[in-house]
Amino acid sequence: QNVFKRAQEQGKAPLAYCDEMEQIFREVWARLDVSFDDFIRTTDARRHKPAVQKMAQACLDAGDIYEGSYEGWYCVGCEAFKQEKDLVEGNCPIHNTKPEWIREKNWFFRLSKYQQPLLTHYAEHPGFIEPDVRKNEILRLVEGGLEDISMSRAGQSWGIPLPFDPSSVVYVWFDALINYAAAVGYGWDDDRFREWWPASLHIVGKDITRFHCVIWPAMLMSAGLPLPGQVFGHGWVYFKGERMSKSLGNIVDPLDASQRFGPDPLRLYLAKEIAYGGDGDFTWERFEEKYNADLANNLGNLVNRVASMTERYQQGRVTATGGGPLTAIAADNVATYKKAMDVHALHEGAAAAFRLISAANNYIAETQPWTLAKDPTQADRLNGVLADTSEAVRIAAVLLSPIMPAASAEILRRMGDAGAQRDRRLDTDTAWRASGERQVINAGALWPRLEADKGVVNVNDETPKAPDAPAAPAVPVAPVAPAPSAPQAPVAPVAPVAPISIDDFMKVHLKVAKVLEAERMPKSQKLLKLKVDAGEPEPRTILAGIAESYEPEALIGKSVVIVANLAPRKMMGLESNGMVLAASPDGGGAIVLNVEPATPGTRVR
Repeated sequence: QNVFKRAQEQGKAPLAYCDEMEQIFREVWARLDVSFDDFIRTTDARRHKPAVQKMAQACLDAGDIYEGSYEGWYCVGCEAFKQEKDLVEGNCPIHNTKPEWIREKNWFFRLSKYQQPLLTHYAEHPGFIEPDVRKNEILRLVEGGLEDISMSRAGQSWGIPLPFDPSSVVYVWFDALINYAAAVGYGWDDDRFREWWPASLHIVGKDITRFHCVIWPAMLMSAGLPLPGQVFGHGWVYFKGERMSKSLGNIVDPLDASQRFGPDPLRLYLAKEIAYGGDGDFTWERFEEKYNADLANNLGNLVNRVASMTERYQQGRVTATGGGPLTAIAADNVATYKKAMDVHALHEGAAAAFRLISAANNYIAETQPWTLAKDPTQADRLNGVLADTSEAVRIAAVLLSPIMPAASAEILRRMGDAGAQRDRRLDTDTAWRASGERQVINAGALWPRLEADKGVVNVNDETPKAPDAPAAPAVPVAPVAPAPSAPQAPVAPVAPVAPISIDDFMKVHLKVAKVLEAERMPKSQKLLKLKVDAGEPEPRTILAGIAESYEPEALIGKSVVIVANLAPRKMMGLESNGMVLAASPDGGGAIVLNVEPATPGTRVR
């Protein structure tokens, strides 16, 4: 009905309107770098129509379709009948519109017959509905009893006619669900259908899990067909905590974000920052903040540092030496990634890749290749450090390939691994390459850092920079819209730092501390809660504002410098006892000052 009405409003035939919509969908998927093997519409006369008519006939032959009359509240937006108890102040809770009261003669599907078979299937296949919150909703729904549902609409020409009653067309949800089977041959290619059915996974929005977890499996049972292995109901993306709505004027077009930053940063945000299966929130401020933290300051800076140092110190070539400490870290995070992705925890998979990225950044800070390069006797050590970090970057890019396909391909090219993405395999391409030579390409910054009042700022390629090495120009993967031009205020001169005496300095008690535990603070984007051994009878708790630069796991076991005599401070309900020293470049992420392992409590003078 939605399609039919919109086509009428535009003075077009419904099929012509659908033809135009297909092109719009295809263009959107292309701009968001979404790939697919097939694009099948429910208007497909060759594939979908015979599938719908075959299943409708099969359900009739099973005694599960009968003729009757129906009346009730019908939401055109949902294309579904609503029970009185499901309405909120008389309106559909999803579309916030008043449903229409409809009376008509229809054909019905005996959904009530399948209450117990469905409950039995859920019990025997506990992973059939994921995540648990959706499973519990469906269990409560089915346990409360099922009513037979209308599977046809009368007196309409826009739709697929029933094979046993050409004056009626198949109701939209009964029709649409069959598209899963139609796409792989049901009703038109038996051999193809046997090869591809049942589907292993359906991914759907949380508001339509009832159709996919109750009506669809009951239809398949009636038609004598196997059920899909799993239905995963993902959540919604909210804007500033509210559901996006045209009436509220708070809709964010993903193409706007893609146009400004390219599709990969948007895809990373949606995959990494939103626990898959739950609801998430989008704000432009948070999106730009994570762009800077994850891409400009972390991954992009790492790629640039590795490439520029390899070019400067080794003419762009490294030779694998068997691997150092990053080898085990990479293996652990690859294993974590696999487990996460197997259960569709995309956010945990992305986090595993970024733990490896953070570890590589820390390794550079610890080994200081720029210092090794000054000593000819350290040439082998320098090569090993650069080889290991480039290999860690390569593996991280493989892990991120499903989330950031274009950027990952570019990073792999720069790390000397330019194979076609379609030929990559998770097991072989994430194995640590302990031999061979590779040419690393320095091609400038991938993601310029964003600053709200300054526009685009280039990221540094290493720390510290040799005085005769100019910064590489920024070469973003995708164009970034510049900030609106504004009159430039005069730059204020930098005030000189007043000198202090040695006595003043000695008032600050600096000590070595070893990080024992690290975790993110709930409801905080910036704070990590650290438990450190500072050589005292009891460990200290310190809240450090470094969460945007470090994953907690990357700090455990590190020796850091703390201000030990700082007055305790209350932060988010906890007392912080001390401060972790970190460098903080203007606009950049924090760089914790790691030290050579020393006995916790050792005074720093």
